[in-house]
Amino acid sequence: MSQQNAHTATSPTRRSLAAARSEGYFDRQKTSAHQLPSAETFTLNIVRGVLEVLAGVREVDQLARWLSEDVYRTVVVRANLAARARSARGMPAPRATHIIQSVHLSSPADHVVEATVTAATRLRTRAVALRLEGLDGRWRVTSLGLL
Repeated sequence: MSQQNAHTATSPTRRSLAAARSEGYFDRQKTSAHQLPSAETFTLNIVRGVLEVLAGVREVDQLARWLSEDVYRTVVVRANLAARARSARGMPAPRATHIIQSVHLSSPADHVVEATVTAATRLRTRAVALRLEGLDGRWRVTSLGLL
């Protein structure tokens, strides 16, 4: 009996230790920039995608895999506001081609890239600032600012 009591007394500690190890194991894992595709190419593609979502010609769900939850929610809200504004004016979604004028990248850490992009259409020029983090073997946009 005493051996059984001794075993049950240490079991919660072992389970807690195993749980702590598994939580870290299943958390998002940082991925080095050297193991990921080109940050510049990814930045160009994701900015075009976000601008197309805001223009109403692409569904935001198509970008969900590359956006953090916060950024995804922000893009959904902005896309809905833009759609309402177009609807109130009776305008269809324009199929504007965005021309990327400049891209500037900075890497404050191995798995992090911060980028600024200037994109223009015939009527408007926009600036986009974003932060990419290498997580789970792919780039994810963890912060996005759009002017």
